[in-house]
Amino acid sequence: MAFNDLLLQLGGVGRFQKIQVTLVILPLILLASHNTLQNFTAAIPTHHCRPPADTNLSEDGDLEAWLPRDGQGRPESCLLFTFPQRGPPFPNGTETNGTGATEPCPHGWIYDNSTFPSTIVTEWDLVCSHRALRQLAQSLYMMGVLLGAMTFGCLADRLGRQKVLIFNYLQTAVSGTCAAFAPNFPAYCAFRFLSGMSTAGVVLNCMTLNVEWMPIHTRAYVGTLTGYVYSLGQFLLAGMAYAVPHWRYLQLLVSAPFFAFFIYSWFFIESARWYASSGRLDLTLRNLQRVAWINGKQEEGANLSMEALQASLKKELTTGKSQASALELIRCPALRRLFLCLSMLWFATSFAYYGLVMDLQGFGVSIYLIQVIFGAVDLPAKLVSFLVINNVGRRPAQMASLLLAGICILINGVVPKDKSIVRTSLAVLGKGCLASSFNCIFLYTGEVYPTMIRQTGLGMGSTLARVGSIVSPLVSMTAELYPSVPLFIYGAVPVAASAAIALLPETLGQPLPDTVQDVENRRRGKTRKQQEELQKQMVPLQASAQVKN
Repeated sequence: MAFNDLLLQLGGVGRFQKIQVTLVILPLILLASHNTLQNFTAAIPTHHCRPPADTNLSEDGDLEAWLPRDGQGRPESCLLFTFPQRGPPFPNGTETNGTGATEPCPHGWIYDNSTFPSTIVTEWDLVCSHRALRQLAQSLYMMGVLLGAMTFGCLADRLGRQKVLIFNYLQTAVSGTCAAFAPNFPAYCAFRFLSGMSTAGVVLNCMTLNVEWMPIHTRAYVGTLTGYVYSLGQFLLAGMAYAVPHWRYLQLLVSAPFFAFFIYSWFFIESARWYASSGRLDLTLRNLQRVAWINGKQEEGANLSMEALQASLKKELTTGKSQASALELIRCPALRRLFLCLSMLWFATSFAYYGLVMDLQGFGVSIYLIQVIFGAVDLPAKLVSFLVINNVGRRPAQMASLLLAGICILINGVVPKDKSIVRTSLAVLGKGCLASSFNCIFLYTGEVYPTMIRQTGLGMGSTLARVGSIVSPLVSMTAELYPSVPLFIYGAVPVAASAAIALLPETLGQPLPDTVQDVENRRRGKTRKQQEELQKQMVPLQASAQVKN
């Protein structure tokens, strides 16, 4: 009897699974807010240079006399006349009748606070020559996510899912709250970096802890539910940002609830599958009996014994006591193929995804509206993805979502700029496909890696995703060469990466592998049941051979 059979015997999807899955995925609502928070906390309002403080506007003219104009007749954002200019506005913003010399805003800026009363941009003047610092803050957050994926993925395989998850909740709460009270920009970046580390750990351990407590036939439901909760977080972010436009209050609002998540996470039950793969049979038995009691299967739980577990989980106990390191992903041929192919999928999905969602102000419509639209498209996209995942397979769902996303982005690169409705529609469709790809890759990765290295594999995949999210803003700079170059790159990468799916196994209806040998058997087309039947057939043959000897 494999571990999945034990779960079914103890209630399958019982009261325990429903309660713990709900509590584990609840924090993901706010993780969506953390990942794209800077669309609002670092929004750039309309601004122009501030005239000298001692300027008497009643004598030297109104504010317009100090502001050069760009080619479209709008005030320059980063230039100020050295002396006030009289007469009609001058278009070129560099010289005016030979006397209109300009200089970069020496006295600061005046911001339009009608939409964004306070952002990190207005508080620390991250505009003009300091504009790159705004993107630096987001890049440091993503670097934190990258480091967190590498660190907490490995730690969870060694220390357990629950312990790491508890620490991640606390770190998210503390670092996010400190960011809300940051006295200066460097301190803000440091706390955002720490928040990125912890949010990566939360995502990885939430998915793994849920998958390892659920029977085979429900894993796709859990993955899809997780994706919908994340999408709900995007709606919630738009509403919170609209209701709480001050960046410090918004930062605090999405961080403080993690103190509550930290408190109730102490009541989570650690993965019995992880205990078994670590060779800790006593704790495996204790947790399975607790789950049986919660699910109302007291008699079945009482019938469990150390001997029964040893017989049921013989393979996990004999081959899973030694913890695998991340180097096994490269050293072992069976794992190396999985690692390289999945790394391409993680990178491509994240690279294209953040290329779209981190430039909401570039669509020319209300930033709150486009945030809602980007969240709304996830609902039908993930429903279609779920139906394909659950009925056709993981591989078709993954390939279709990446290919469609890449094609939509590539087409967007050749659509004229004045076709804003068409361009926005294609971007929204592409974003929905990429959200579906994320939904599938989380579930897929957790199903192809064995228990002994599953969390490490998820961590490395998430690491490659963060590399994609860090590289993505750099690619946007190629727009200076030609406006559509970033879109061509964002679209070509997922199309090319989709080819790697052909080298991955299908996991629909398959039991979770516990060891590298299970992965190797799956690659050779052998199921665990076939292996057990083969071993039973070998027993009488070995006995007869001993009699002859």
